[in-house]
Amino acid sequence: AEISGGLKAIKTLSAVYSDIFFVPTGGINQANVAAYLSHNSVLACGGSWMVKSELIESSSFEIITKLTKEAVKAALDFKVAHLGINQTNDTEAQETAGLLASLFGFQVKAGTSSIFASDSVEIMKSNYLGKKGHIGISTPCIDLAQSILENRGYSFNKESIKVKDGSLKAVYLEKEIAGFAIHLVQR
Repeated sequence: AEISGGLKAIKTLSAVYSDIFFVPTGGINQANVAAYLSHNSVLACGGSWMVKSELIESSSFEIITKLTKEAVKAALDFKVAHLGINQTNDTEAQETAGLLASLFGFQVKAGTSSIFASDSVEIMKSNYLGKKGHIGISTPCIDLAQSILENRGYSFNKESIKVKDGSLKAVYLEKEIAGFAIHLVQR
């Protein structure tokens, strides 16, 4: 993939051939796997850096397991996207956003159900999910993240699923953590 133009080439090809999906290999590594997986037309990536033939031949399965876990972590590339604060109504949400804006110079952006004070603080206009609020965790590959977390025993609130243009954009975990609802959001 990398010697053929990398992600830039895939973006160009997928603009013309929008119904084709890619599974790039060659030059994929821990540093670029998340960028590849973040593109809608990439289904999966191959990466020999985590399963080198000499490791297989020498039965170095502990090293292969470690490298594979590191690859999954790199692919998921979890980052805190924002903190959500529950308020009971629009007036409270506006007051909170205004206070944060005046204190820290944050830009305020009002939406239908919430107001953002900067890109990282979301003030809900009602008591939404989470006793104390919510934490948004971004990932370049939300479908993969959901699948992996489900395989680890975590369940998701099916009523919270947000889809745009046929793709999953956000979903909340079923359980709160320390009073906060946790949701994945597509980066």
